[in-house]
Amino acid sequence: MIKIFPFPKRKKPDKDIFTDLFKDYQDDLYRMAFTYTKNKDDAMDVVQETAYRAYQKFDTVREIKYIKTWLIKITINCAIDLLRKKQRIFPVELTDKDKLIAIENDDIPLTLSLIELLEVLNVQERTIIFLKYYQGYTFNEIADILNLPASTVKSNHYRALEKLRNSVRREDLYEQ
Repeated sequence: MIKIFPFPKRKKPDKDIFTDLFKDYQDDLYRMAFTYTKNKDDAMDVVQETAYRAYQKFDTVREIKYIKTWLIKITINCAIDLLRKKQRIFPVELTDKDKLIAIENDDIPLTLSLIELLEVLNVQERTIIFLKYYQGYTFNEIADILNLPASTVKSNHYRALEKLRNSVRREDLYEQ
């Protein structure tokens, strides 16, 4: 949910508002970080680094309605920086599957099945699926966040969906 704050026109947001906004989106940022790092501690480090970088540059925000997109973009960049720093460009396989994305669903077997399905996707495809279906972004917004052409985002999205369909068919979970 986007909070609307009454800013006078052409005045930049006050840094005092930052804490409230960050608290509103920290769960989404954690899920995005975990998508990249596959590790609870690394994901928390990424969220902390995101908070630091975002706070430093908060006065550059022109419109508060784009704050979530801006924070997710910073989170992705921080996660990639962390992975590069640890000399592992692609995340390792999951060791503790129930720690992946905190899907707000009490059906644990379904959650684990979804996590196993997402493992067939590469990082970029997983990010696009996450942004599209968990965060509700449009293709153009995802393209802006990932600095990719919209056509590339769409083709990766459809390729990811096809991979997921094929994976479901292989597991006999798909009824035709």
